[in-house]
Amino acid sequence: MIRLLIFIALVFVVAVGSAWIADKPGIITLDWQGYQIETGVMTAAVALIGLLALGIIVWNVALFILRTPDHVGSFFRRRRKDRGYDAMSKGLLALGVGDAAGAGRYGAEAAKLLSGEPATQLLLAQSAQLDGRHEEARSRFEAMLDDPALRPVGLHGLYIEAERLNEPVAARHYAEEAAKLMPGLDWAGRAVLGYQAVSGDWADAIKTLEKNYAFKRVDKKTFRRHKAVLLTAQAQELEDRDPDAARQKANEAHGLAPALVPAAILAARLATRRGDIRKAMKIVETTWKLTPHPELADAYAHARNGDSAQDRLKRVKALAALRAHNAEGALALARAAIEANDWDLARAQMKAALRLEPTQRAFLMMADLEERQHGDRGRVREWLARAVRAPADPAWVADGVVSETWSPVSPVDGRLDAFVWTTPPATLDHHDDPLEALDDALMEALPAAPAHLEAAPLERKPDPSEPLAPSPVPQPAASAPATDAAPAKDPAAPDTAKAETAKTEPVQTGLAKDDAPKADAAKTDAAKPAAQDAGASASGTADAKASGPETGATSSAKPSAPDASPKPAAKPEAKADAKAGDTRKDDLSRPIEFPLKHMPDDPGPDDEPEDARQKKPGFRFFN
Repeated sequence: MIRLLIFIALVFVVAVGSAWIADKPGIITLDWQGYQIETGVMTAAVALIGLLALGIIVWNVALFILRTPDHVGSFFRRRRKDRGYDAMSKGLLALGVGDAAGAGRYGAEAAKLLSGEPATQLLLAQSAQLDGRHEEARSRFEAMLDDPALRPVGLHGLYIEAERLNEPVAARHYAEEAAKLMPGLDWAGRAVLGYQAVSGDWADAIKTLEKNYAFKRVDKKTFRRHKAVLLTAQAQELEDRDPDAARQKANEAHGLAPALVPAAILAARLATRRGDIRKAMKIVETTWKLTPHPELADAYAHARNGDSAQDRLKRVKALAALRAHNAEGALALARAAIEANDWDLARAQMKAALRLEPTQRAFLMMADLEERQHGDRGRVREWLARAVRAPADPAWVADGVVSETWSPVSPVDGRLDAFVWTTPPATLDHHDDPLEALDDALMEALPAAPAHLEAAPLERKPDPSEPLAPSPVPQPAASAPATDAAPAKDPAAPDTAKAETAKTEPVQTGLAKDDAPKADAAKTDAAKPAAQDAGASASGTADAKASGPETGATSSAKPSAPDASPKPAAKPEAKADAKAGDTRKDDLSRPIEFPLKHMPDDPGPDDEPEDARQKKPGFRFFN
């Protein structure tokens, strides 16, 4: 707009001047060498302007003629440069699609046409890398180190080559050089931090992390988390040598990342060693609210040395109340209750844990509970069998590596803060539901849910034609000798006692025929009477209900003397028993079956006498 106004002003001035000259007529006389020229003022002005324009044109033509060689050379140089850039563009495209041969060919052409262009050297080096000519690529990157403009590019290329050859010392050297040369370089800062963390240079790693944060290469949340991880690792290293410095760093790490479980455990342990129990408990409580962990519960329970089991139970109750409806809290409280011999509380918490997260640790704790309270080896084996098939417990996992202890870096790629507390990947595809194995007989061992939350169980009405099964009465360890003799049986008649027993005993499909003598011997040893406490009595009642009237008739029969007469029809009766078991596969009232592949200690079906079985009160899981 300004230029237009200036142009209009100039035209206005010229027009005004021309009008002024036209209004002032006059004659200009030129007398030179005997010639006298007379003309008007306006004509003389126009002639002067024409001479000036002609002079300018002649001058420009002369300059063009004089500069023609330079123009011709410049034309060819420009044309060569355009061809070089076109070749470089094609080489980069070929490099992008993975055409190493084409990239090398276009790179050589571009280097020939564009002498001194830095990008052509990078194109040739990367094409050599892509084509597998690593020696040539390395030599080209090393040649770039002499050029200040290409030095960062050469360091990055040499770093990649050192990583490929698994040379961490050389790779760290190139990364540190690049970080010094360009402090804001992202790959160099991350690489230096990773190598310092892997080598255990925690102090230098913290400084590098702070530099990365200053150059905005990491956000604030990541910076706080990674610094807490590095401080925790440094505190673990100083724990034995300098406990005071370790405690300060652990407390700082806990303040930066309260959800970091290793930092909280270490800070609580160091506070406990110093005698600051309240500080240790506060640290554990803060982290427990965010991420419940079994080690946190253990540190909280043993915060004060010399406490009794009841004191630990009271303390764990307070911790579990901070995060309700959590499997870790239920397991921790169950463990403390087991140690304090509070069996009712332990069973209630174990039932809650099995409902929330039925993992191997929960089933093993249930086996421990059965062993300590009742000493029932059958129940213990049963819970152990379920633990084998249960999903694995959470562990520290990083890049597919499962570790029992936490580590600040990944053992695979050296990534910082790679370990997470989760289920190992090998068990993520576990399709078996352990809760399906919690049948009625086992759940009877756990406390029942409130009446308003759990429907009343369905009970089978007894058949009037069958004898009623009285409740089992606890008997002393040494039972009285049998007084009622067994009725005489016709050898030709089928063994009805065995037929009835076949309905009550599980079918063992994994026992070979050749193992019959061993099974008979095991069953003879198992026929010895045993003492029965109140828990076993309740279990026997539940078993009698689960097995139905058939088992009740067998359990309620009076002990009789063993029948010493030979049984020639043993094999046909065994087949009949097997058929009877097959027909009752879908009957929910039959006892629980344990396949041999899951329970190798189970001796299998026995052919012991009826009277010997009747001496055993309650439901028999194992011999």
